[in-house]
Amino acid sequence: MRDIANNIGVVQAVAPAVLSATNTSPAIDLIGFDSAAVIVNSGAIVTAGDFTAKIQESDTTTSGDFTDVAAADLIGTFPATLAADSVVKVGYTGVRRYVRTVLTKNGGTSIAAGVMVVKGHAAGRPVA
Repeated sequence: MRDIANNIGVVQAVAPAVLSATNTSPAIDLIGFDSAAVIVNSGAIVTAGDFTAKIQESDTTTSGDFTDVAAADLIGTFPATLAADSVVKVGYTGVRRYVRTVLTKNGGTSIAAGVMVVKGHAAGRPVA
């Protein structure tokens, strides 16, 4: 049996919660890993809550240094609007040290959601 648990790092970017405003995660450090995937897990949407997701990247943790990741550095795409009770997975192949996620409220009331970042291709294994 192959083992994945000791070969990846997992970081909670956004704790599962009911979000009623735009949410920007803290910077996630990718040092020691050569790839990452962002997983958005959504639940109930209240009053036509309209939220979109994106990944930003930077070489520093300074908030103003983050820019949206180019489509060429993504594997897959986020939907135009997050749907209720769904899971979305998008890979990151860029070279920046830090990534963060942004769930943008475009309208409506709220969405229940959480975001995980799975870091892969670890330089050192097993990953703690």
